[in-house]
Amino acid sequence: MTQIYQHVLAMIFAVKEINDNHEMLPNITLGFNIYNNYFSPIQTIHASMELLSTRHRFIPNYKCEVQSNPLAVIGGPNSNIYLHMATILCPYKIPQIIYGSTPEENNKTQDVFFHWMFPNGAHQYYGILQLLLHFRWMWVGVIYLDVDIEKTFLHNVLPMFSRNGICFDFIQVLSEITFSIDVAKYMEEETKLCQTIMRSTVTVVVLHGEFQTTMRLRSLLRYAEFEELPIKTKGIVWIMTAQMDFTSDAFQRHWDIDFIQGALSLAVHSKDMLGFQKFLRLKHPTSENKDGFIRDFWERAFNCFFPDTKAREICTVLERNFGEMCTGEEKLETLPGSVFEMHMTAHSYSIYNAVYAVAHAVHAMHSSKSKHVSINDGWERTPLNGQVWQVQPLSECNERCHSGYSKRKKEGKPFCCYDCFPCPEGKISNENDLGDCFQCPEDHYPNDKQDLCIPKVITFLSYEEPLGTSLALISFSFSVITVLVLGIFLKYHDTPIIKANNRTLSYTLLISLLFCFLCALLFIGRPEKVTCLLRQITFGIVFSVAVSCMLAKTLTVVLAFVATKPGSSIRKWMGKKLTTSMVLFCSLIQATLCGGWLATFPPFPDLDMHSVRGEILVQCNEGSVTMFYCVLGYMGLLAMVSFVVAFFARKLPDTFQEAKAITFSMLLFCTVWLSFLPTYLSTKGKYMVVVEIFSILASSTGVLSWIFSPKCYITLMRPDLNKKEQMIKRWK
Repeated sequence: MTQIYQHVLAMIFAVKEINDNHEMLPNITLGFNIYNNYFSPIQTIHASMELLSTRHRFIPNYKCEVQSNPLAVIGGPNSNIYLHMATILCPYKIPQIIYGSTPEENNKTQDVFFHWMFPNGAHQYYGILQLLLHFRWMWVGVIYLDVDIEKTFLHNVLPMFSRNGICFDFIQVLSEITFSIDVAKYMEEETKLCQTIMRSTVTVVVLHGEFQTTMRLRSLLRYAEFEELPIKTKGIVWIMTAQMDFTSDAFQRHWDIDFIQGALSLAVHSKDMLGFQKFLRLKHPTSENKDGFIRDFWERAFNCFFPDTKAREICTVLERNFGEMCTGEEKLETLPGSVFEMHMTAHSYSIYNAVYAVAHAVHAMHSSKSKHVSINDGWERTPLNGQVWQVQPLSECNERCHSGYSKRKKEGKPFCCYDCFPCPEGKISNENDLGDCFQCPEDHYPNDKQDLCIPKVITFLSYEEPLGTSLALISFSFSVITVLVLGIFLKYHDTPIIKANNRTLSYTLLISLLFCFLCALLFIGRPEKVTCLLRQITFGIVFSVAVSCMLAKTLTVVLAFVATKPGSSIRKWMGKKLTTSMVLFCSLIQATLCGGWLATFPPFPDLDMHSVRGEILVQCNEGSVTMFYCVLGYMGLLAMVSFVVAFFARKLPDTFQEAKAITFSMLLFCTVWLSFLPTYLSTKGKYMVVVEIFSILASSTGVLSWIFSPKCYITLMRPDLNKKEQMIKRWK
């Protein structure tokens, strides 16, 4: 079964992680043996006895290999595997971890040696019962797999269902396929089962089985189709137990799966472990670290074959009859999910956790040996499990250097005399009497005692943390306010106050402010290639458009005043063409700078391993720092020019005092961004991003409030002032 190969890889992945982790088992390397039990009791017993024998010499209870003593045995996926393992392994007190479901009845005397990774079967059955009662599915059918462990389901669980009002139209057994099966009897049973389902009026069928049961059910339905037996599959709700998995043999990959639609299954918690999918993609038959299963798996999964170099003459015959030759470059992700799943399944996740459970137990066992002592006569303390030589007195030149220290020879003393010095910053020693400390891996950092390397925490400004959530809500809120202001301007677009000082510029400024608020969202979340490219570019261009609009508005006030003087030639320069050209020209310069930035050395996502102790900062590297400051500098130049022009125009007889509003908004704008630079350069990681977001929101809010709040107030609250007569009167 190709899907089970993921179980093997999950165990290998977990062992590799543990062996690479110097904190968990620093002086121990885990190994493993893998046995295929073929869902067979005989093979399971044989594999259990092999564990008690020397390798390649099957003599149970005779074992002379020191390094291959099993710490624990992980078995599955079927739950009844424990029955056949326990008889052999429990007398030797070998812990056994089962990643199948918990049986209803088990031997209490053997429980001490077992740990079950799947939920207790009684809870599953109670959950199914509650599901049936909730939907009032009182008339159901039952199909169960014919294995020893299922007898408890038949004799204990179904009577409980009946006591709660559940009625059964049929209770049918699904025979297990074995090599010794009577084919004629098997086909007779298949036909009988198909006819039972066909005649039944139930729309709910409880399917109780093991890992391979769905594959068995698919074979049954395929048999019915081949024999032209009418059997209804659509409209039936299949209720399945947690240990079942949607698997198939390789030859079933193209079979119809409509029957499974509408199925309900109890689920076991699982999640994708970091790096697991990458680990899977690295597995192929041509890799150096290939295992003994991958060629068989590859041939079954991809329906191909690897030709033997000694039998090349028959390759063309095989290729014509049985498929193409395997290249070894086929992609696992192209396989159907029932043949091989790229995401970690519940069974694989249970195996992964089982390996870690063993590792933690070994770690705890070795840690406790150095802590537990026995007391003799109230005075003498002797280490438990100690050898004879360990209760003798020590005679050494000096005490040993503990972990976190390195030894250095004493001048003028014999070689066995040395001093202990703390490890320098950034280095550790995790053993006694090390001659030198060593550097932690780049993605780890030393603990305070400098005897362990701790994984660094990956940090960035996330939407999930309160700071990121707050900034996102503020950005979104002001975006909504800007849209509302734009709506007010559009609704009252013919009123004098909206028309004043170039209505088109007001619309352009509002739209650019909307994008200013929204571009703050690009700075929140994990930096990716696209967001890094868009962050500063979008911010630079939309802010330049906004400041250009402010400059154009200020010049409109100045030109309007000058044009009223007798004989002024400025009047011919006034109009939308001048302001539009000014906005486009100023924005085009910024766009050119941004384009040059992207063309030469654009921003990109980067990992900063060293700036903050214990953290990996995921951030956007600005690429060309020169271009970054050119973009900021040009925006600052526009703001300063706008401020100066607005400052000198503030006392001009503007009806709605827009020049003064522009002066104050530009003053706030310049103040924010002048304080931005030192603050930005003095922070690290996500707080740099916070500073920039705050500057964007503060400066945008200042422009929005100073320019548009007076006009909105008069438009909505004082419509009596929003008249042409009032404008002329105030102008005079």
